[in-house]
Amino acid sequence: MEALRREDPRRFGRFTVLARFQEAASAVQYVARDTGTGELAVISAARPALAAVPAFRRRFQAEGRTAERLAGGWVTPTLETGEGDGLELLHTATEYVPALPLAEAIGIAGPLPERALRILGAGIAEILSRVHAGGSVLQGLAPGTVLLAEDGPRLTAFGPLGAAAAAEARPGGQLSVRLGYLTPEQVEGKEVGAPSDLFVLGLLLAYAATGTTPFTEGPPEEAARRIAEADPELDAVPEELRELIAGCLAKDPAERPTAGTVAAELALEGAAGLARGGWLPERLAAAVADQEARVRALEAPEEAETADPAGEPEDAVPADAVPGAAAEAPEDAPAEAPATQTPTDPRATAAATSAAPDTSTTDTAPGSGDIGEDRGTTRFLNTGPKPPQSDRATTHLALPPGLPPAPGTAPAALPAPAGHHHTYGSPAPYPAAALPASATTAQGNSGNGNGPMVALPLPPAPAPPESSATSRRTLIAIAAAAVGGLVVGGGAVAAIGGGETAAATDAKPPAPKPRRTLPGQPPEPRWSYSHPASESAPLTTALWRDRLLVVTSESQASAVDVTTGKRVWQRADAAKGQAAVVAGDLCFVASPTEFLWLAPKDGTVVHRVRYADGFTDLPDLQVGRLAGHSGPVIWFTGSRTVTVKAPKPKKGKKKAADKRVVQAYFFAYDIVRRAEVWRTPVPAGRAPGTPLYRVIAERSADILVRQDAVTLTAAEVKAAKGKGSIRSFDQQTGKLQWTKQYGTAGPEAAVTGDEDGVLYAGTGAHLQSFEADTGKPLWRVEGTEGSAFGTPLVAGPVLHTTERSRQVGAVERESGRLVWRRSTEVPGIGNAPALTLSSSGKTLLASDATQVTAFSAADGERLWKFQDIGAAEPKGATVSAAYRTLAVGAHIIVQRDRAFYAFPVA
Repeated sequence: MEALRREDPRRFGRFTVLARFQEAASAVQYVARDTGTGELAVISAARPALAAVPAFRRRFQAEGRTAERLAGGWVTPTLETGEGDGLELLHTATEYVPALPLAEAIGIAGPLPERALRILGAGIAEILSRVHAGGSVLQGLAPGTVLLAEDGPRLTAFGPLGAAAAAEARPGGQLSVRLGYLTPEQVEGKEVGAPSDLFVLGLLLAYAATGTTPFTEGPPEEAARRIAEADPELDAVPEELRELIAGCLAKDPAERPTAGTVAAELALEGAAGLARGGWLPERLAAAVADQEARVRALEAPEEAETADPAGEPEDAVPADAVPGAAAEAPEDAPAEAPATQTPTDPRATAAATSAAPDTSTTDTAPGSGDIGEDRGTTRFLNTGPKPPQSDRATTHLALPPGLPPAPGTAPAALPAPAGHHHTYGSPAPYPAAALPASATTAQGNSGNGNGPMVALPLPPAPAPPESSATSRRTLIAIAAAAVGGLVVGGGAVAAIGGGETAAATDAKPPAPKPRRTLPGQPPEPRWSYSHPASESAPLTTALWRDRLLVVTSESQASAVDVTTGKRVWQRADAAKGQAAVVAGDLCFVASPTEFLWLAPKDGTVVHRVRYADGFTDLPDLQVGRLAGHSGPVIWFTGSRTVTVKAPKPKKGKKKAADKRVVQAYFFAYDIVRRAEVWRTPVPAGRAPGTPLYRVIAERSADILVRQDAVTLTAAEVKAAKGKGSIRSFDQQTGKLQWTKQYGTAGPEAAVTGDEDGVLYAGTGAHLQSFEADTGKPLWRVEGTEGSAFGTPLVAGPVLHTTERSRQVGAVERESGRLVWRRSTEVPGIGNAPALTLSSSGKTLLASDATQVTAFSAADGERLWKFQDIGAAEPKGATVSAAYRTLAVGAHIIVQRDRAFYAFPVA
């Protein structure tokens, strides 16, 4: 941090500039104060020489818009974006967050301890997971763009501009941007995607753990070879994290974990949960606090006079006028380590005129996909400096010119650096890389690397084709040719967004359309409700007429108003109850001993039917879980144990002992008339005897029922020979009509049916459809190898599918043709995600033990993800309950254990 110079602006919109914060390759950052509120902000102002290049302006603006969409979590919200006519007005403003860049933190205190590494990695992985969920890519990760704040990490740059080690305006309107590290697939000229992000995340974590980056030791000209072929040096990485980081650095992209997996393995409760109570080493916490004190002590300097002809300020504010401008480092810090967040790294200054010999790769635009197959969604190329040794940059990005400057203006051309210029022929046009977020909001310095920077001047790109799609062959050919640098053609604008395709164009980008929510980030909940810790945990939850959320527990039933999230009543009579079914104007709850009808206004018991009174001919009836309901009719199983007297013995024989026998029944009951409709005897289940049924389809004449495998007796399991059975009961009489098996569907396989008499069952790793009445196979959908399908969801002409491998999709019910398939990008453990469709049918929710993922039901676009880290203390019990979702009007209610959230959805 230093005093303002003569040429520095004093105002940006509503912000008054206080001091220079730091310099990055593409922008200068200032500390400023909001003249209206007094709040502090960081202004990232594009360098005028670069802002004169149309391609730079478009990319800068695109990254700023993306930053706005990604705001929240570990991304600081954007306060203002300046895109006026004056070049000096090209800027973004973000809230000031006291924090140290990772590179500076390593210089102050050395490598981070294991807990801090986990929080750092989990926080970044959570951001990557959000970007992936929107079907987009990332290009802004570096030790200088990752900040360490008091409550957790922050990522401040998301594109090649913000993460650039150096950027230069070249003659003829060209833009040269030098980045950092490549990935093995990029060195080989292959397409990059989400696995490439994980490779660079591995580099960043290894750097944070050791103070060095695994592949930079050795001759600079061999850096690309080391990345592609050499094993990373991870001996200094904590043993508990070595395997995970090594997995991220695998040469084969298919062997790298997903961002969700990394986040879960590093901090199952989430980075914020693990960081509670503080996470920074003492020296870093003190440095953050010192920086904040110095920044908050800043006052607006007086306007400077004009500069002399030489460009030196005559009346510049002296450095000592700015608190901390020449501050000493903490006594126990290395002499060269800065004490504040922002002193300019000399390596960044050197990077403007020097760089290591470069290697190359290619950026690609997201493909369109024939049937919506999932694709990698994130990429970044940079890891940044590695104190105390100089890090060597290995990637060079050259951006061809965009539109020519307006008449009467000329783009500023910086002096050509020393070194050879490599000139290439004009390649075939193709889309530019997707630029996911604002590099210009950075509070970190990504400048790093030594050696001469090599510029790649290119002739103007030809006009782009009508289609934004590009052949993979073209991209690979360009990558192979550009040995000395990464060539991105057309000066194209590409913005982040779920499912958006990067389009190559030299036209001015249109204003972004308003979005319903941030890609990867859930919308703000309308309300949240926490079940009291003094009460037992929820057992069941259900909706009553889209007005009440009825929650049952061991001690009571309670109701929450779905419009406000406020609890309106609680009733101990309904303890251990289940369901909450509409019974006329009343709320029906089944408890272990009776049926209850409650007044929705205050929970008063209006009617009650004890099982001993309602089923007098079945004394000691034990009622099982409700199997389903339709209108006023509920279906459930029940059983009782009776004594069967032994027959009279023959003369001279001893009387046999009486037997205790379980009698089980399947019931239909009208909860409006409060009367039994029918009952039919069924085989008893495993001890204690009540079989548990689930209605999987209701047809005009019958209902199709499946028994839970855990309640099958050993004899039934043996007789079934590994297959599960479906029973058909007459709707009117309850008579058992038939029992059938379907293909190789086992007793525990996922099964559901529709009103047309078609069953959909998991058969091994596949999903198969059958005619329910005949068992005839209709079609089959191939699943993920080694996985299994969960219970699908019927939605009009489409069947939504879910797999244990975390693949969610849609197929046509009639033909089985795959419409789309996407991944939730979470660890593939446990059961397949449970599916819920919003009331409008437009949003599909997949919930499991890790998170809730929202998809567009029509095309599978990943809209957002939600993870509740809970409110437990750092040493409290870890919440492991799975997520549940309930559709109510224009909202989805998400539950995890005691926490409930109401999110607006389409």
